[in-house]
Amino acid sequence: MSADMSVTDMKGINISHNFDFSLLPRRAEVIEVCPRDGFQNVQTFIPTAQKIALLDDLAEAGFRTIEVTSFVSPKAIPQMADAAEVMADFKRRHGAIEAVALVPNVRGAEKAIDAGADVLNFVLSASESHNRENTRRTIEQSLSELAEVCRIREGKKGKKGKKIHVSVATSFFCPFEGEVSGDAVLKVVERALSLGCDGLSIADTTGTAHPVKVRDTLRAVRERYPEQKIVLHLHDTHGMALVNTLVALGLGYDAFDAAVGGLGGCPFAPGAAGNVATEDLLNFLGCLGIETEVDFSKVLAVAQSIPGRLGVPLCSHLAAARACKI
Repeated sequence: MSADMSVTDMKGINISHNFDFSLLPRRAEVIEVCPRDGFQNVQTFIPTAQKIALLDDLAEAGFRTIEVTSFVSPKAIPQMADAAEVMADFKRRHGAIEAVALVPNVRGAEKAIDAGADVLNFVLSASESHNRENTRRTIEQSLSELAEVCRIREGKKGKKGKKIHVSVATSFFCPFEGEVSGDAVLKVVERALSLGCDGLSIADTTGTAHPVKVRDTLRAVRERYPEQKIVLHLHDTHGMALVNTLVALGLGYDAFDAAVGGLGGCPFAPGAAGNVATEDLLNFLGCLGIETEVDFSKVLAVAQSIPGRLGVPLCSHLAAARACKI
């Protein structure tokens, strides 16, 4: 079926077109990122056993890929000081699930590999200012570091076969520079792929992207790289994550990061809210007739347990609605 949809961008320009729901993908992959992106924003240290228990519950929900932790300096992100222990435990008991570790540099990549990570998620930004705040490097310096990480994967015994994924932060808006051009995103994507990375994420780090901006940037990336698997990583500061998901689906994107309970946030993006909640995204995809391999009821149960387990509030429509028996 199709429906007439009209969207007005922030400049008041009306853009109308037919949105054909029958052309949406039949299946989508949902990647759980709360154990990394969500936990890193919790100020009180979460005991290692609690992290492992929550990871166990998420593993039971049927995710094929989970971002387990990040190998960053504990001085910068104290919450991740137990990254090696958490990753090693996860891989011992959930070996069939692809385990992702965020790494900002070669040292982090080495530690992640030693702990058993399957995928190294290297993060850099499309905006210069955010990259300097987040990594203490210029974009060019981050790309040089990425090249070293790629060489580790290619050249050292026991490290071949590891995937390298690049997350392009601030792909739509930067908290310091404002709107980020599609050309800036394409430049980083092109360089990352030329260095040998296996996958990409396009991230709305600030959670302020709107459908017109998302459409324009994602269309440009898809037209340049029609066969490349690309994950969309959305935060929900302005409440547009799900409608931005619909825009992405309409452009053929079928892989999305999400965090149970809507937890998350970048320490170097002031005011940014958490990720799109996994339970909200699963419900949304289900309403569109798009299948995932994830058990919605198990994810919802994990979400509802978070306030008691971690002492943090939820940022999730579905968890709140079910709590009120709606």
